[in-house]
Amino acid sequence: MKLLFFSDVHGVPSALKKLFSVADALCPDRILFLGDALYHGPRNGIPDFYDPVEAAKLLNAKSDKILAVRGNCDSEVDQMMLRFPMMADYTQLDLPARRFFLTHGHLWNAGHLPPVGTGNVLAHGHTHIPGIAEKEDITIFNPGSISLPKNGFPATFGFYDGEKLSVRKLENGETLFSE
Repeated sequence: MKLLFFSDVHGVPSALKKLFSVADALCPDRILFLGDALYHGPRNGIPDFYDPVEAAKLLNAKSDKILAVRGNCDSEVDQMMLRFPMMADYTQLDLPARRFFLTHGHLWNAGHLPPVGTGNVLAHGHTHIPGIAEKEDITIFNPGSISLPKNGFPATFGFYDGEKLSVRKLENGETLFSE
């Protein structure tokens, strides 16, 4: 099963358009959204091309494939605009080879690991910094941000090809790094 991971949209439809364009070539079976959909958040300032109504329309167009969790900037108002559930703090996706614990990252992260057991993947956003690391036999995976990347990284998303996780550049889908 192919999985596409993304996080931290913060109401920027141009980033979603680019993501879904690149994603179409990858043909993911599921799209895993790790939170922060429409609101830019008080610490981020208003991003260029901020349009939460348009961002909601783009997300809703893919609602049949999206599995989502709530970010720290998501609220009940966001949920009212979206046609897929996104208010859970976490969810899990079990595949034959791996279990994925999906969360935003403000509650569960490398500093506060969930009780998922060894060999599993903790997938989270929140920091806007992509990464793949191991801690206590858990893979910690952050796809970065598609709209407000930090620490000098480009806008990124994540991909699981059925065997390996990778972080890819939003601009062209090129692999930035992988397992």
